[in-house]
Amino acid sequence: MKEIRQPGAHSYVFSRYLEPIAKVNPGEEVAIFTKDAFEDRITKATDIASEILGRYLNPQTGPIFVEGAEPGDTLAVHIIDIEPTRDYAVSVHLPNFGGLTGTEITRMLNEPLPEKVFMYQLADGMLTCNERLSFPWRPFLGTIGTAPDLEAVSALTPAEHGGNMDVPETKPGNIVYLPVKVPGAYFYTGDCHAGQGDGELCGTALEISAKVTLKFELIKGKEIKWPRIESPTEYMVVGSARPMEDAARIAYAELIGWMVELGWDKWEAYQALTQIGKLHVGNMVDTYYSLVAKIDKKYALSASK
Repeated sequence: MKEIRQPGAHSYVFSRYLEPIAKVNPGEEVAIFTKDAFEDRITKATDIASEILGRYLNPQTGPIFVEGAEPGDTLAVHIIDIEPTRDYAVSVHLPNFGGLTGTEITRMLNEPLPEKVFMYQLADGMLTCNERLSFPWRPFLGTIGTAPDLEAVSALTPAEHGGNMDVPETKPGNIVYLPVKVPGAYFYTGDCHAGQGDGELCGTALEISAKVTLKFELIKGKEIKWPRIESPTEYMVVGSARPMEDAARIAYAELIGWMVELGWDKWEAYQALTQIGKLHVGNMVDTYYSLVAKIDKKYALSASK
């Protein structure tokens, strides 16, 4: 199996203008090594994150050139496994970052939050900080995406290309479908999480470095507008925007489009999602918010019978 490591500085953008670090073929399994959201700089509870961290978060491993990928295709990324490459995860409270404080984007007059580092030891499938803060291992890819067709997009930003969606559904056993906008797709990933609740409330999940095993496939001539996710039991679409209700509208509207492709009448799909659709928040802290709309396959596939 090919192993891919960043040979130099990690990227903090999704961009078509960087030199690919590796090339992969459709159907090929690869192991990609990622650093955590803090570029592995925080190592102990006494660290002062604001003094250690640079200006940017979420280092990306990439870009990875997918042979044969052309604009208008869809890149199907099979997430096979996520293995930790260390025995601890980190979460931090930062003074002007998170869902319940003023930030550079959402301006408030409140005092900055007190800064704190939480270290979680990983053992026997659990991440433990103390007797109250102990949670199960639930790994997923915080950032996963392809290059936009023109602009470079920050690794903190989720959008049509994927990016920093922070949705727990990007996990082993699922397939992430991403739009291809440039030749070679220029795939990036990073920001692995050992677990996270809905919304990523304080702005940092259980951040961990990892070895990620993926397999790439191409769906030629199949164009999608927003990231799609398929699990063994559900179809999902991720929408990212501000305000949050616009992200919800994107996700549900795109899911209706997918259902139409599966044989549904558009307006019956609208009705079905009204009655049986599911929706949850991936993140409520990034430059754009990400929401996931879902439908169980047992309903979605009923139109084809």
